[in-house]
Amino acid sequence: MFRFASLQSDTAGTLLSQHNYEHPPLQSVILLMNGNLYTESTAILHIVRRLRGPIQLMACFRVVPAFIRKPLYRFIARNRYKWFGKQTSCMLPTPETKMRFLD
Repeated sequence: MFRFASLQSDTAGTLLSQHNYEHPPLQSVILLMNGNLYTESTAILHIVRRLRGPIQLMACFRVVPAFIRKPLYRFIARNRYKWFGKQTSCMLPTPETKMRFLD
């Protein structure tokens, strides 16, 4: 099970500083797993490998070198709201969802 923290939170700040990674871009995905820090496309590929269903197939893109994946990840990150839309309000988390947040 994945647990979450906002990159702007004190918890994330503490965890990231322990890995000498401070002031990450707020639109980025960061994964701390087994003492290792993964960012951007590498984090996404580690995450999808642990999900269920066909999305796991995306993990095969780990063979693509990071210098190719990184610009593609950033292009998608820049354009995701244009393509998929953006919510005008935040959802209220269920108690089960709240338990998955570190702070």
